[in-house]
Order: sequence, then structure tokens, then C-alpha cells
Amino acid sequence: MTLNFNFREIVTSGMILFAVIDIVGSIPIIIGLRAKVGHIQSEKASIVAAGIMIAFLFIGEEILNLIGIDVNSFAVAGAFVIFFLAIEMILGITLYKDDAPESASIVPIAFPLIAGAGTMTTLLSMRAEYHVENIIVAIIVNIIFVYVVLKSSKKMEHILGKNGISVIRKVFGVILLAIAVKLFASNINQLF
Repeated sequence: MTLNFNFREIVTSGMILFAVIDIVGSIPIIIGLRAKVGHIQSEKASIVAAGIMIAFLFIGEEILNLIGIDVNSFAVAGAFVIFFLAIEMILGITLYKDDAPESASIVPIAFPLIAGAGTMTTLLSMRAEYHVENIIVAIIVNIIFVYVVLKSSKKMEHILGKNGISVIRKVFGVILLAIAVKLFASNINQLF
């Protein structure tokens, strides 16, 4: 088995995951959870989220095959999900709202905040375009960043301020929108 490490693929998939996970945009949610329950287990949440993402990267396609869906169809569906996530980020609206979690354990932070539906869809969509080893490196880099943000969320909110967080969300929203269009365009031809 040859490994196809590609710096460009790692950076691109890393940026896609960074935009979809949107941990910087989740700082207000994390601070709210910390205020409610006191302590967030950053290490545990990060490790579990990484495990969920890597497991889904490998068994997600088998699950799709089991129900009779090919990766290209999933990638096109993923492009729509990413498109709507980008619209939410750019326009500052909420199209989908989860109920507020009761406790800051693995469930609200690792899943669905970090490794949620958008992240899972994105992972399988990226699997159609990038080598798995590059995606895994991108996941690990993002999880390290998520861990740092979870550990220092109060400081980051203070440094960035509401406007800084808003600007970052909008910039990554535009990047995500472009990624959704590229993902749709590169996979739609395979369906016909």
C-alpha cells in the first residue's frame, strides 16, 4: 500500500474541515456550556470527536453501500448541506437549530458540535476527491486546533471580540460556499 501524502490536499481538506467544524464560531456556545456546567473535558471531547470522524471516514462508505447509495450521490447531497452551512455563516441566520444541551459532556461537544452531521457529510464528500491519509492528517490538525480552542475559549472570545468572531465566520462561510459549488460540479456529472 503506497501512501499519497499531498500538502495541497492536506491544506485544502484541513480548511474545509475547519470551516465546517466552525470551532471559532462555536466559542459563544462553548462559553455558555462552561457557564452552565462549570468544566468542559477538552481532552476527552477532542479524542472522541477525532475517533468518530476517523471511524466514519472508513465505515461511512460501507454504510452507504449497505443502503444502496454511491459516494458521488452522497457528495452531491453533502454539497447541499455545506452550501446551507455556508449561507448560515455568511448571512448570520439559523436554518437548523439543535436543542440546547443540558450538560457539557462528550455528547454536546464531541457530537454534534465538533463531529456533527455537516462534518460527517463533508468527510464522505471529501473521500470522493482526496486521499484518505491526507484527510486523516487534516482531521488530526483540526482536532489539535479544537483542543486549543476548547482549552482557551474565554481568552479567545476576549481577544477576538464579537466582531472578530463574526468576520472569521463570514470569511470561512464564503470559502465553504465556493467548496460546496466545486464539490457539486465535480460530482454531479458522475450521476448521469
